[in-house]
Amino acid sequence: MRTWQVERRKRTRHLIELGGLVVKAGIVDLTGDDRALIYGALLWMADKLKNEQGEHARALWTAKGKQAFEAERATDTPTIS
Repeated sequence: MRTWQVERRKRTRHLIELGGLVVKAGIVDLTGDDRALIYGALLWMADKLKNEQGEHARALWTAKGKQAFEAERATDTPTIS
């Protein structure tokens, strides 16, 4: 397989995994699949991470995400359905 094909597949897999996180968090259902709302929320999150309080938000969100992943692993069920 050519190098560009391998890189394209890696990128595609990465994008699918990120989209899966949006679904797993319940964002798609909560927003009615409103892509403008989802994009706006992601832009807000990016702005939050860029400002002076970004480290606090990063630590808070990382802890929450790790806790959800651990709960999912412990029960072998998705944290959000």
